[in-house]
Amino acid sequence: MVVKAVIDTNIWISALINPFGHPARLKKHFENGDLIAVISEPILNEIADVLSRPRIKDKYDITFEDIQELLSLIEEKAEHVLVSGSINICRDKDDDLIIETAIKGNAKYLITRDDDVKFDKKVSVFLSQHGISVLTVAKFLKLIG
Repeated sequence: MVVKAVIDTNIWISALINPFGHPARLKKHFENGDLIAVISEPILNEIADVLSRPRIKDKYDITFEDIQELLSLIEEKAEHVLVSGSINICRDKDDDLIIETAIKGNAKYLITRDDDVKFDKKVSVFLSQHGISVLTVAKFLKLIG
């Protein structure tokens, strides 16, 4: 059974920076169709913004083509949802958009390394009311095999 998940920006960034880590394995599962990633415009914009920052591009030798390749992959294969910014539960408004993406996309999982999302009880309760579990990349990889 293929599951739906929102993959947080930090995971997409890590997948590009380190082709041998758990995030890269998750990206490969996405490419292979083992999971459906749910995406929204704010997440795509944040990925493009972070990867385009000179300190990130230079440190990790990321090219414009690398960025375009990742964004094209996500745009073509992910399920897109529209978000309105109507959720206000997190300290960081960008995290609210990630949560709204998961809810609007009927995702079962939100995969992140963000401690604000992983450890905030109010956020966990809110997400569980929508049938969404927050998982690390490693836990999600174990789940899907």
